[in-house]
Amino acid sequence: MKFGPVPLEEAEGALLAHSLRAEGLAFAKGRRLTSDDIASLLAAGVTETIVVRLDPGDVEEDEAAQAIADAMPRDHLTFSAAATGRVNVFAACNGMFRADRAVVDRLNRIDPAVTFACLRDHAEVKAGDMVATIKIIPLAAPGAAVSAAINVLGAAAPFAVKPYRALRVGLVATQLASLKPSVMDKTAKLLKSRLSTSGSRLTQERRVPHRAEAVEDAIVSLLPDHDLLVVFGASAMTDFDDVIPAAIRLAGGTVIQAGLPVDPGNLLVFGEIEGKPVVGAPGCARSPKENAFDWVLSRVMADEWPTAQEMTGWGVGGLLMEIPTRPRPRLGEAAAENVRVEAVILAAGQGRRMGAGGKHKLLALFDGEPLIRRTARTAQQAGFETPLVVTGHRAGEIGAAIDALGCRVVFNPAYEEGMASSLRTGIEAVDGADGVLVLLADMPAVTSGDIASLTRAFVEAGGTSIVRAVSNGKRGNPVILPKTVFAAAARLEGDIGARPIIEKSGLPVIDVEIGPAAHLDTDTPDAILAAGGVLGE
Repeated sequence: MKFGPVPLEEAEGALLAHSLRAEGLAFAKGRRLTSDDIASLLAAGVTETIVVRLDPGDVEEDEAAQAIADAMPRDHLTFSAAATGRVNVFAACNGMFRADRAVVDRLNRIDPAVTFACLRDHAEVKAGDMVATIKIIPLAAPGAAVSAAINVLGAAAPFAVKPYRALRVGLVATQLASLKPSVMDKTAKLLKSRLSTSGSRLTQERRVPHRAEAVEDAIVSLLPDHDLLVVFGASAMTDFDDVIPAAIRLAGGTVIQAGLPVDPGNLLVFGEIEGKPVVGAPGCARSPKENAFDWVLSRVMADEWPTAQEMTGWGVGGLLMEIPTRPRPRLGEAAAENVRVEAVILAAGQGRRMGAGGKHKLLALFDGEPLIRRTARTAQQAGFETPLVVTGHRAGEIGAAIDALGCRVVFNPAYEEGMASSLRTGIEAVDGADGVLVLLADMPAVTSGDIASLTRAFVEAGGTSIVRAVSNGKRGNPVILPKTVFAAAARLEGDIGARPIIEKSGLPVIDVEIGPAAHLDTDTPDAILAAGGVLGE
């Protein structure tokens, strides 16, 4: 492959190395220049351009990415079509992501032109989550490198999704005078929520005194009718012969591991009785925040029990302090539990700046994925599992693009009135939230980490302040509005957002620096191309 500048008259048949704009023209990177293209560019005053010419055996980026993707197993995975040299891979079911580092490394060391990236091994995924991406770096890859990658994939899979198994789960909860029944009720409710991703059910609960013999009796009575037993102690384990490990042994079981190098979750107990797993949950599992209990539960639901050797190796990465993919990082328990934020994605606009009869900006492809899906998935990766998407213009196509993600969708019948109507529609559809994250659907550079930072600031402020993304101190988006301004939002009219509310509320405003992403929207075809997108339908 040859890369470099050439006189425009010599560029016919070559690939544009960079996007090219001239008066009235906008050509995307990778375009194969035709004689008509060259004539138009010459007429616009362009005399030279940077191109790529392929050598014999080179494979263009999309063809290379697609060929490599086609060599991968399809079990429990779906693949995007190749675009801009990239194929994205998605989970087709809820489950646990498994990655073989040796195979991934082998693929990435074939040639710099061919790259693979994926989630960490044992990550929990849901249907529709992106789990991996194949990216060809230049505009073409050597055919030998593509063939070598296909050969590696023929011998071993680099990653897979192990679907969860629906389990019948029994709960044993111990009682002390210091533990309120309402806490135990909440614990059972939260456990049901954790089990729901696998279709597992909490079928029976036994509440017993905090004594090893009482827990043993409950375990023995529940074991025959359940696939998994979870034991919540009213008091944390303080010794390896404490109530929960002692009860597992009294019931004829084996304690595989007591105590983990994971925080939160140090005091988890994992055992086995008659071939069935028993998990002594740590106290932190009474909170929705990620902890060691989630790690063990995920493996059990995927029918892949962790060994003592594996669990004692969890120390590196086991400090789960500020998880960027969770909306509630570790805070004081009261703050994290009492402040609830919902995400509202505004996706109803007509996109008038795209031109008469123009293509829909939210269906533009970024890394092979429609922009609206990318935005919704980013919100989910920040911890908002079911963001609310407000649709209007071409609602059917927007809904179809996010169908597999499990978002909540509400149609704004007054979308032609402007953004204020969509903001009203979204806030009215949110029930009981302390704050609403307002996310514009056409901002491709906003990351899950940015959203998590905004949410963290809102929670830490007790849910009483307005939180706003800024770039170098200049206000931008997204924003989080507290419930005290919801009524004011309901009175907004026209094609305006939350700015009047922010300026007139009298509430404290917390600015969170997220860099240029706070200002990068894609309202025009040129803006989409400049941001690395490909115009869709």
